[in-house]
Amino acid sequence: MLRSTLAVALIALTPAVLAQEATAPAAESAAETLKRVNAPLPPAQAAMKAHVLFLASDAMRGRDAGTQEYDIAAQYVASQYYAAGLRPAGDGGSYLQQVPLLSFRPADKGTVTATRGDTSVTLEFGEDYLPAGNPEAASTLIDAGVVFAGYGIVAPQYQRDDYRGVDAKGKVVAFFAGAPGGFDGEERAHFGSNANKAAIAAKKGAAGVIILETPTSARVRPFSRLTDSWDEWRMTWADAEGNGHLPAKGTPTLASLSMAGAAKLFARDKGWAAAVKAVAAGKPQVKPFASAATLAVALKTERKTVMSSNVAGIIPGSDPALKDEVVVLTAHLDHVGTGKADAKGDTIYNGAMDNAMGIASLIEEAKRFRDSGKPPRRSVMFLAVTAEEKGLIGADYFAHNPTVPKGKIVANVNLDMPVITYEFEDMIAFGAARSTLGETVARATATVGVGVGQDPMPEQGFFVRSDHYRFVQQGIPSVFLWPGMAGVGKEAFSRFLGTRYHRPSDEIGNPEIKWDQGVRFIEANYAIAREIADADQRPAWKKGDFFGTLYDGYGAK
Repeated sequence: MLRSTLAVALIALTPAVLAQEATAPAAESAAETLKRVNAPLPPAQAAMKAHVLFLASDAMRGRDAGTQEYDIAAQYVASQYYAAGLRPAGDGGSYLQQVPLLSFRPADKGTVTATRGDTSVTLEFGEDYLPAGNPEAASTLIDAGVVFAGYGIVAPQYQRDDYRGVDAKGKVVAFFAGAPGGFDGEERAHFGSNANKAAIAAKKGAAGVIILETPTSARVRPFSRLTDSWDEWRMTWADAEGNGHLPAKGTPTLASLSMAGAAKLFARDKGWAAAVKAVAAGKPQVKPFASAATLAVALKTERKTVMSSNVAGIIPGSDPALKDEVVVLTAHLDHVGTGKADAKGDTIYNGAMDNAMGIASLIEEAKRFRDSGKPPRRSVMFLAVTAEEKGLIGADYFAHNPTVPKGKIVANVNLDMPVITYEFEDMIAFGAARSTLGETVARATATVGVGVGQDPMPEQGFFVRSDHYRFVQQGIPSVFLWPGMAGVGKEAFSRFLGTRYHRPSDEIGNPEIKWDQGVRFIEANYAIAREIADADQRPAWKKGDFFGTLYDGYGAK
């Protein structure tokens, strides 16, 4: 799961949970760990564990997208698809869909110069601005007028247009990072996305965008601290010409500006002081204005392409009227590779729970379809995607370049980091209330004796932060499933976040793993997929739902 998705959740850990890490019992010996890990289990549990044993082994070195170890993991998944009776659904009759990943970063510090009349001010790197890389071009030169657009949000259903009264065509659009209050958690996460804001600016004809520090973030985290990561590699996928895909094609993000840098840019613009005052006071609306300044930006971007792959297998549908419709089940195969050593000197981030467990669930779910002896009425695709940890890249590539007709994909069910260290008493289905999939999930979870719980962290907006969101953006009803937080669930989940999430300790040796709960998780997911595949009617968005309407989804209008 994306590193940024749980950062705020970690802050919310209770002192009691944090104390558990400090007071953990003495570590068992390597021999004791090996004995426990290799202890016999009932067949269904052993089958699930076997996949995790391989995928989260040290030999896979964290399955970082674009590495040889990831490619080996992809071949393993393909072999398991074959054993489960799935037909290849990748490129050229294979199980693999090749995904060209493009890594990019600023090649130098660039220059950012604000001009007002005869006066020019060159902004200072690290104090006033940090450059962004442009995956679409090795060299970026823009000299244009500037429009300030508040938070950069356009939301007709909220009677909100942060561009009202200004013309952004051919201009550089500046907007504050984040989103104000007044939206629900999922919608706020959508509106707060810089990529989504850039896409809005592109529709307005903007030449580029710059992201502004807010008064709040300036107090909480000094802008200068961001200089530690300004030239880190980012990732997207490459088009047929080798250029990086952007949601805002032709409208690159140029730079981030600190409050000090923005003050230099908007000096003597009457609207700026009022905008800062409004945001500092927590007001949701900020008045846009056209600046009297122009901005000249010169950037160079270093780019390199590496190949990775999604792994796709399919069970053809049996109903002549429904077989061309496809239910897509997803889980990400990649993790974060290797990194900083822990206290034991371990540098391999194995990713057992995140997300070898999801992949194991996907494979075993495929076997349940096979073993049922009853082919589904609709076709069911099992899709292991790459580069989720880099920004949902493999899922985005598939969503734009599906190996089945896009218009025939009727639903997506996503499995990402099921934490199975406790006996779960409910399940969480992010996005369930937005479509008829909610009713399906409720019936399916009842088959394993649990209900559907509430989103425990609505402020995190998880619905837009895992691979299913790329299907949502294509108008496809989608849900993202987790074991729930009822009973001991919240404490156990928090303990995982605090001691193992994106750390070397997320490995098969975790003594808290309960494989019987993994089997329950698989059974619930199979029931969900089976009902979707066999139902008379395809899933539909609830009428008027925000995401369904925004992306022109079936049933929303």
